[in-house]
Amino acid sequence: MPKKHKFTLFTLMTALFLVTAVMGQVAGEEGEGAEPARESMFSLLRKGGPVMVPLGVASVVALALAIERLLSLRQTRVIPTGFILGLREQMTLDPSQGQERGIHYCERHDGAVGRIFRAGILKVAKGEESVEKAIYDAGSREVDKMKRSLRGLAVIASVSPLLGLLGTVYGMISAFQTATAVGMGKADVLAKGIYEALVTTATGLTIAIPTLLVYQYLNSRVDALVDEIDEMGIDFMASCVDTGKGPGA
Repeated sequence: MPKKHKFTLFTLMTALFLVTAVMGQVAGEEGEGAEPARESMFSLLRKGGPVMVPLGVASVVALALAIERLLSLRQTRVIPTGFILGLREQMTLDPSQGQERGIHYCERHDGAVGRIFRAGILKVAKGEESVEKAIYDAGSREVDKMKRSLRGLAVIASVSPLLGLLGTVYGMISAFQTATAVGMGKADVLAKGIYEALVTTATGLTIAIPTLLVYQYLNSRVDALVDEIDEMGIDFMASCVDTGKGPGA
């Protein structure tokens, strides 16, 4: 893994650790001086109300998307090791069949890079400008696909705090209704309803913060992959169509 990705991953894990530590500290401080038999986290989450259901689903989906994208956007999967060297070798090994061999090579590496350079090789006979345009168009499509695959994480990171806030509003309404029914002198009833209502906001933020961090990390990974693909495209143009003619043209 490149040093840039390692540093970004380390920063992400550090941030997640700090968030968890702060939340644990806050929870510990809230527990001091409370009633001896504190509620378990599970029982407290159950009191968050119906909004906890979509929040629970969002957390599971976010985790699944994060793992799937982390695996799919690995550099070795998007850009196979030695791809451009192998492609150049295939196209120059037998100039009379260079274009056909290059296409077959790209098809064997069925991924973003394979599809991008296959589109360019198909235009080799038409000259450098056609190859460059074909690579650019195919690259734009592949980048758009990778960016779109991250939108689910962005949506969850944006919606989770709103769902949490919505649950808190509903909980506050219920708490004040209860307090009104039993009388405003029962401050403990109102306080209990308020802290239960805040569970959904805490849950929404707990889901949104790490999801947003993972989204930003994956987004930066896509940008790094795009930069590397651009360099490969320049290398391909220089080595294979520098005179406006490709091998076998």
